[in-house]
Amino acid sequence: MTSSLLTPRGRTRAGTTNAGTASGSTAPTRILDWRHPQVTSLLRQIDTTADTGTAAGPDRRTADLRRAHRVIAATVRPVYSVQDERPVSEVLRRGRGSCSQRLAVLEAVARASGVATRVRGLLVDGAFWYPRFPRLRRIVPDQVLLAWPEFRLDAGPPAHAAGPWLPVSELYGSLDELSDGRGGGFTNAGAETLFEALSRTAVDWDGVTLCPADGASCDLSAHVLADLGHFDSRDQLFARHGQTLCRTARVLAEPVLGRRRAEGA
Repeated sequence: MTSSLLTPRGRTRAGTTNAGTASGSTAPTRILDWRHPQVTSLLRQIDTTADTGTAAGPDRRTADLRRAHRVIAATVRPVYSVQDERPVSEVLRRGRGSCSQRLAVLEAVARASGVATRVRGLLVDGAFWYPRFPRLRRIVPDQVLLAWPEFRLDAGPPAHAAGPWLPVSELYGSLDELSDGRGGGFTNAGAETLFEALSRTAVDWDGVTLCPADGASCDLSAHVLADLGHFDSRDQLFARHGQTLCRTARVLAEPVLGRRRAEGA
């Protein structure tokens, strides 16, 4: 049993067939404030500097993003924060963040290094998170809005280049390559979050991948309620569709969940 009482009112969240029109950008936004000193400090940890992506090839940019992912996973503690619009600089200052916030940090690093990003909006069934909240199922929202990043690794001005986009699901290889790993799929239980799982297993929202029969499924498409299409930034997605929880629910939940370490039951 999930709850619709905590979600925003007056929002129409319908799927779309217009999947690829967002051109993305390298520009800073209110959330992806990559010019902030906190992000600059992170870039130094990752051993990259602003705009290096424009002078590097796709393989170099992929390697840089993988290194950034590992550093973020190690330095930004996973928690259940519900403030999806929190600026990246504030996430880094606090040293903790939700999956959505940590993905935003990765996006900010990409944009800072000259790699354009955009997000795909997915509405995921709240029941997907039941394993993490076994005693609180009644207050798990019925829909969770997920901003799933994509990166354009080819060179060229973001407004004019038309190269392919790399979903964050494929940062460490194709879905088929990742599904053939030893650890099985993603169960949404235990200490590993979606953010960490990206380096280990296929995270497939479209139902095109299978994991070995002796492990958890890599196909998460059954949990997707709607594909909202692509947006130039997560700021644009949240402005159009709101965050997962309404403002009152966020204010009440954040002091507790924003400090609770992400782990299973």
